[in-house]
Amino acid sequence: MAKEKGLTPQSQDFSAWYLEVIQKAELADYGPVRGTIVVRPYGYALWENIQQTLDRMFKETGHQNAYFPLFIPMSFLKKEAEHVEGFSPELAVVTHAGGEELEEPLAVRPTSETVIGYMWSKWIRSWRDLPQLLNQWGNVVRWEMRTRPFLRTSEFLWQEGHTAHATREEAEEEVRRMLSIYAKLAREYAAIPVIEGRKTEKEKFAGAVYTTTIEAMMRDGKALQSGTSHYLGENFARAFDIKFQDKDLQVKYVHTTSWGLSWRFIGAIIMTHGDDQGLILPPASPPSKWWWCPSTGRKAGRRCWRWPLI
Repeated sequence: MAKEKGLTPQSQDFSAWYLEVIQKAELADYGPVRGTIVVRPYGYALWENIQQTLDRMFKETGHQNAYFPLFIPMSFLKKEAEHVEGFSPELAVVTHAGGEELEEPLAVRPTSETVIGYMWSKWIRSWRDLPQLLNQWGNVVRWEMRTRPFLRTSEFLWQEGHTAHATREEAEEEVRRMLSIYAKLAREYAAIPVIEGRKTEKEKFAGAVYTTTIEAMMRDGKALQSGTSHYLGENFARAFDIKFQDKDLQVKYVHTTSWGLSWRFIGAIIMTHGDDQGLILPPASPPSKWWWCPSTGRKAGRRCWRWPLI
């Protein structure tokens, strides 16, 4: 019956159902470059709602927004050995610009720990300069081999938080605080049940001491990593020489964290709540009172909204 309305049943092919919902609900379409997508207005409005909710929560905990360059010198990534090893297979690299070959290749931002670490080495001198509580909204590029809209794309939108602290205790408290914010977003805003935990050594973020995560269970029985918070220890501080003079007049390395949530969260909402009749959005998520009604093939009002049994 679902197929007659233009959708493959979830039980038959969950992946096909997911891709069909995205296009029929006009959330996104495929871009001209492999692994990229064009986010259509309705899909982008969903992202804006997520962004506005998170941004408010970040600011309530003292974080400030900033912006750092898209292009990062390759030498920066090589400063932290585990970091460059982890990201090398996914890097997009610029070797020519302005009709000439560059003296040093530039990586198109896969994440910003290195460039932020470089700037902190210039800005941080004293314990009075700490903590640094920054967040960046932007895009990153990771040249993925296998892609799927919102879940894994070569370019995606996200937020990446970066903080620097005087002690390990303060940094680890930050890691836990930000993971709890992601869990609150999932549970109270998106009605997605999540499990909070720590990634294995093999799965942790490249360059981190450890990685914490919220994992959500999709309707096909698979877990989806929906947000991560990393304790980076002194790894990037030592790589970029980020030191400060403490109250005891001792020179020490800072302890840093990073944490991020991307538009993969849209995919989590789709796969958690959607059913064989199409897209379902929890009450706090819709960008407006209108959304796609699969029975008619057009946008309709609340009479088409259904709460899923999960």
